[in-house]
Amino acid sequence: MPKAVLCWSGGKDSARALYEILGGQYEVVSLLTTVTRDYERVSMHGVRTALVEEQARSLNLPLEKVFISGGASDAEYETQMRDKLEAFKDRGVSSVIFGDIFLEDLRKYREDKLAQVGMRGVFPLWKRDTSELARSFIELGFKAVTTCVDSRLLDESFVGRLIDEAFLASLPPGVDPCGENGEFHSFVFDGPTFDNPVRFETGEKVLRESFYFCDLVPTGTSVPTLTRR
Repeated sequence: MPKAVLCWSGGKDSARALYEILGGQYEVVSLLTTVTRDYERVSMHGVRTALVEEQARSLNLPLEKVFISGGASDAEYETQMRDKLEAFKDRGVSSVIFGDIFLEDLRKYREDKLAQVGMRGVFPLWKRDTSELARSFIELGFKAVTTCVDSRLLDESFVGRLIDEAFLASLPPGVDPCGENGEFHSFVFDGPTFDNPVRFETGEKVLRESFYFCDLVPTGTSVPTLTRR
């Protein structure tokens, strides 16, 4: 069985891609997460690395990190990612799995960069209907909370919310139900692939460069009860 690494944001699409690929034709040897070194948080999603590490433990998979600086250039990101992928290739990994759904330019970019290191991309969610994906994500028992929303498309009330049927029903027209255009990002804290839920509390909400972020704070005491607004 060919070995693969899964590009892991900690959000619902990467979690769903992992669900689809497990028990299939690839052996997933590791999760791969991009971390902004200056803040010790997952790039774009703003989630603390401690929580992503908890996800990996619950999923029984190793976690490898690609570190970039705050405001990193494309060149810095590509160099760091290439170095990490070449290390995986030396271990016999031939493929990288992504949770992308329909962004053609992004898929081509990924495939072009992978080809430079002799690897290939795997896209288990590709061209799936995003409304169906969002609904079935919930039906399968996954639980996720929004960590970042684009303030130009969604107001502050959408950040820090549980992604459930009420959340999907409240999305304005034109907002993709999977946030595939970058409308929102998420953190998955439980689901059928998890041994145990990842425990956290919702913290401060802030607006940075047109994005609302909700801080998630690790805790060992209780699973959060999130307000449905």
